[in-house]
Amino acid sequence: MAALKFGLVLPHFGQHASVEKCLEGAIKAEAYGFDSVWVRDHLVFKPYDMEGADNTHIEGLLVLSAVAAVTKKLTVGTAMTICHRNPIHLAQCFAALSRIANGRVIMGMGLGGFPHEFAAAGLPTAPAERADLSKINADLCRRLWAGERVSYQDNYYNFQDVELKPGPDSPIPIWCGGSTPAACRRVVAFGDGWLPARITLATFTKRMAYLLEVSKEAGRPMMTVGVMPLTIIAKDKETALGHVNVKSLISEANKNSTWIKPAGGIFSTLDDIRGVILARNTGGYCPRDARLSDRRRRPCSLRPYASVLLVSANRFLGQRSIASPVNCVDTFALLQPCRINAANISVL
Repeated sequence: MAALKFGLVLPHFGQHASVEKCLEGAIKAEAYGFDSVWVRDHLVFKPYDMEGADNTHIEGLLVLSAVAAVTKKLTVGTAMTICHRNPIHLAQCFAALSRIANGRVIMGMGLGGFPHEFAAAGLPTAPAERADLSKINADLCRRLWAGERVSYQDNYYNFQDVELKPGPDSPIPIWCGGSTPAACRRVVAFGDGWLPARITLATFTKRMAYLLEVSKEAGRPMMTVGVMPLTIIAKDKETALGHVNVKSLISEANKNSTWIKPAGGIFSTLDDIRGVILARNTGGYCPRDARLSDRRRRPCSLRPYASVLLVSANRFLGQRSIASPVNCVDTFALLQPCRINAANISVL
């Protein structure tokens, strides 16, 4: 069984957005044994209801470039890249990022949750057309990264004899987003991994079985899978949930027509959306006593379900100023992967 890896979504959007927090936080994340850091991708950012109203958004690929330049081991990735760029520009950006990061790059690619961003770029907004765009972009990026001189024409793009130099430092894996059966089929069709965003455990379990089924039918091995639950650290469950707009999360869940519904046919309680939130108590651990050499990976209750766990850094980096080194250490010591185990982690 593959080792469970841990990543952080950096605070480059919303009320806690800060370049300083992203850079300082990534350095501390690397010191405490995290495997990766990630950003979202938006053209015209609009927060989800549970994220508040602040539409601050620092361009994610630029953030990853800065992070790559100040770290040595962390993988940097997008969760998810949205296909509102010209594919030549997209391939060029990731090739450059790969060079800066010495190959430590993953391109997450999704359909996007906001049609208005595609409209702003002059692109079609329907889900089927956005799905076409993702496949076309993935194919063109791979061809350009491979050093091919590419000519292409369809209803979206038209260019001739384009060659990209330099290419990426090493092959860039493309992980597909989405939580629907169609998303699983896209993963098998052109992806190297699957990275759904918020998803209930019941839905995730069923999708994993379906992904394995369609992978076997296509003659492909089961690929890397990740999850991205909302993550909260606090002294107990009640305190943690005090920072979460549970009502809004339930409302968002009911908009997902393909998710596995509870017996009543509608999401109405926190238990109904189990898996969307990951709660972590401090277990009496004093972060200032942390030793950077403590890198042992203990068993994790999520291991049977995924090989990559991403947690959002926005809330806890916002609550704890990381302007001082002590607070940086406190925040990431509380979250360091070697301390996440079945005794103090709850899938809510």
